[in-house]
Amino acid sequence: MILARVTGTVVSSHKPRKLEGIAFLLVEKIDPVTMKGKGDFVVAMDSVGAGIGEIVFYVSGSSARFTPVTEGVPTDCSIIAIVDLIEKDGSFTYRKDNTAI
Repeated sequence: MILARVTGTVVSSHKPRKLEGIAFLLVEKIDPVTMKGKGDFVVAMDSVGAGIGEIVFYVSGSSARFTPVTEGVPTDCSIIAIVDLIEKDGSFTYRKDNTAI
């Protein structure tokens, strides 16, 4: 799984029927400590209802086709989770709701 931030959407009006109704999101890999983007972007199919600005996990390769949304769909990248918090060495570097722990 790869940690990333949703930075935008990608719209495609011409695609196979199996892809209709699936959102395409632009995600940028991030550093889990600084939470800064790495400048490495990919388009991923959204299987969890993620939104712009959210931190997500995505998978690539054959694993991308193991969600109910992407099963049997030609994809190489799928968002599979929305991250709630990140902890490293006893310190939280990210919390979705920004409240104290």
